[in-house]
Amino acid sequence: MHLRITALTAALLASGCAQQPAATASTPSPPNPAAHAFDLIHEAPSKYFTDATATHVPMAPQLHATDSVFVDVDNDGHLDVVVSVEHGVNRLYRNDGTGKLTYVPDAFGTTARDNEHVRAADFNGDGNIDVVFVAEADKRHQLFFGDGKGGFTDVSDRLPAHSQGNGLAVGDLNGDGHPDIFIGSTGESPQGLQPARNLLFLNDPVRPGHFIDASASHLPAGDDQTEGVAIADMNDDGHLDVLLASPSHPNRLLLNDGTGRFVDATQQLDLRVPMETREVHVADVTGDGKPDILFFNITSNNGAWEKDPQTRLLVNDGNGRFVDETEKRLPTHTFSSWAGTVVDFNDDGAPDLLVGAIQVPGFVPLQLRAWQNDGNGTFTDVTLDAVPGITVGRSWSMGQGDLNGDGRTDVLVGGWGTQARLLLSK
Repeated sequence: MHLRITALTAALLASGCAQQPAATASTPSPPNPAAHAFDLIHEAPSKYFTDATATHVPMAPQLHATDSVFVDVDNDGHLDVVVSVEHGVNRLYRNDGTGKLTYVPDAFGTTARDNEHVRAADFNGDGNIDVVFVAEADKRHQLFFGDGKGGFTDVSDRLPAHSQGNGLAVGDLNGDGHPDIFIGSTGESPQGLQPARNLLFLNDPVRPGHFIDASASHLPAGDDQTEGVAIADMNDDGHLDVLLASPSHPNRLLLNDGTGRFVDATQQLDLRVPMETREVHVADVTGDGKPDILFFNITSNNGAWEKDPQTRLLVNDGNGRFVDETEKRLPTHTFSSWAGTVVDFNDDGAPDLLVGAIQVPGFVPLQLRAWQNDGNGTFTDVTLDAVPGITVGRSWSMGQGDLNGDGRTDVLVGGWGTQARLLLSK
């Protein structure tokens, strides 16, 4: 049988269609293509980490998350995350106790700056966590006092000087029980490098939370050009010393006399090759109870191939000298590494390494690397076992701590123009 549609029938059908009620507010929204009509196939798990980014981190795939610290800003017993943002406003992510992070807008104001690093301490002695940020291009460092409820007050006017800041560390450098601030400075300009001066702000013991600029009186004179700062007791005298990472000069060691006055002891570093170092870490990787040094390097700042970006390991010889033993202890690589972090991801008591990896030239995001320590300071690349395959980005400085309360260390991997990623330990 053939269906015949006459002109009258067609008109009636058209009329009926025209009389259909218009869509109302209750009409379902179109399906979300990110989740509609397919089964989620989970990434093959790693031995040590779950990449919880999609479920636990606010999505910001083009954010320049340059650094982070894990601190309990609201005294609820859970570590929250403070993020420094390059070319943006610094961020607070509140933790619900399971590691799931919620963005708190405008916690640190609304002014965008060229923020490079963040550190935290109780600077004013009120029992609440405060945070300090350093900025590069606009040279406006920021200090915020926490109220213990998750709120912050801008007290940046208490910082007595500014600079083109890149490195940052906090610690009690003069032994008075109050945290001080050390800022690494650079002098980049369109005309080339200009002389730069690191900054040392000593916390005023009479008025905690106010700072005295001791840069000229307590630091060696010279052109600093500092990208990274680490504070540790490097000569076992009970005083915190300072290691400086430089993009253009040899890296430096400054020894503390206990009052916060430093002398240059760079001659104790075995600096065998030119490096463009972006970050420095201190850890006892050999298990002998003495601090060793890790320099994370790039070939160039997203330019052509220039210097060897191989990560370097300087081992403490026990006599005050740090000997470069990179070739026999670290995996070789040609990717650039703006940052890494020290974490015992396999729980064997020996510090392992997570190493950021970016292909330069090209600025291509790569998978985060994992190097496992044999307990004696020799590392093996175990990336395929330790890092989920989805953990890819332009990895920048990494924050760490126990976000989900399971007693294990979790890691937030900052990303420059790529999504910051959260690794929850298993």
